Amino acid sequence: MPKVVQKLDDYVNLIDPQHNQIFNMSHEEAEQIISTGDPEKVRQIEGNFAIVTKVGQQVFMARSIGRPMRYFMAKQVAGPLLIVADRIDDIYEYLKEIGLEDQFRPDYTRMAPAHYVTRLDVVGCPDPNPNYKRYFTPQRNTLNSDLDEIGKAYVGAMANECSKWLDSIPKDEPIGVLFSGGIDSGSVFLTLYNLLLKRGESPARLKAFTLSINNGPDGRQAFDFLDSLGLSMFLEVFEGELSDLDYKETIPVIEDYTARDVEAATMALALCKKIRERYPDWKYLADGDGGDENLKSYPIEDNPELTIRSVLGNPLLYHEGWGVDKIKHSLTYSGGQSRGHVRVYATSGKYGFKGFSPYTLPNVIEVSEGIPFIQLTDWKHEELYALKGEVVQRGVKAITGHDMPVFPKRRMQHGTVKMDDFEKVFPKDESVYRDYFASIYR
Repeated sequence: MPKVVQKLDDYVNLIDPQHNQIFNMSHEEAEQIISTGDPEKVRQIEGNFAIVTKVGQQVFMARSIGRPMRYFMAKQVAGPLLIVADRIDDIYEYLKEIGLEDQFRPDYTRMAPAHYVTRLDVVGCPDPNPNYKRYFTPQRNTLNSDLDEIGKAYVGAMANECSKWLDSIPKDEPIGVLFSGGIDSGSVFLTLYNLLLKRGESPARLKAFTLSINNGPDGRQAFDFLDSLGLSMFLEVFEGELSDLDYKETIPVIEDYTARDVEAATMALALCKKIRERYPDWKYLADGDGGDENLKSYPIEDNPELTIRSVLGNPLLYHEGWGVDKIKHSLTYSGGQSRGHVRVYATSGKYGFKGFSPYTLPNVIEVSEGIPFIQLTDWKHEELYALKGEVVQRGVKAITGHDMPVFPKRRMQHGTVKMDDFEKVFPKDESVYRDYFASIYR
């Protein structure tokens, strides 16, 4: 049970501020900004955060992609009780403590969407709908079509966020990167390695952690990536068996049931567990989550609801889903990566790690949204899929000097284990995950 940060008669905040990573101000200063409800001021907060504050009868909530936030409105004899937490089960446990668990259903909880200031008026029955104001509205097509310049701007923005993060953590703490040898984890590793050298700090504190189940392909890819750069000494591969992968263990951790997120989170959970067993005191992990969303690098053919025109024509579609003003928007779960980032946040948190995903930060997303995707791809799928490797490879070269290898795209869950083994672990029907999640609270 997390520490109760703030408790009033009609409001309880269970979010631990120590989970935030705010780079340019104190938590108290950020909280004061959010209490104004002013989106322009909230945009000034740099880093990962989930902050809630109450002013009179109004509660203001704001979060970045990297920090989930949930809320539930309970009924007391004296009036409404708003409970805010980063997990569904924290809300449930608190309701049990105060004897109101009979009111609980997981689908009655609400996820505050990333990139918005969410305002709730705690005034009683009937509960009013939340009010949403965007605090992050990146301009599109601000960059020209020069791939070298795009790459430099994009990876440069990611490197700036990594530098701020390094400033915020002790210089003697080791850093692990959840590493597959793919474009995103590879670029994050090389950027951190380059930054440590430039800062005069020992790169020996850095490790690339890779999971390989039954000799899955990521083990070889991770070695080939680093070996081609003379950096294979930083690689640490954790071998495992199919018994290490259990989606029934994953679903209560991420509190979700979407197939791709369950699959990826199962791999991340297994890797984090193995790291913790080998390194009991390790704290800091970085990863490349968010890179696919930024460069719109998902197979459109896998989703019957999407076309290349919907992907390129709707800003932040992969980050936020269809948007809070659309009929497809879920209240229980916000959309896109705003929902899906729990696959990293919750799995690393389960084993006490402090994770960092630089590609999820607004300053990096803002650069990626400035890429003229339509001009560069002419609405062609294959051009879009190839763009990510071109942009990031050129950017890594410009920022770090390394010629980063680029391998064919593969999801983390498809690299950790061979496809024949993958099908033995994960059901094809997503309803299996949904039903198992529902069974947890029965």
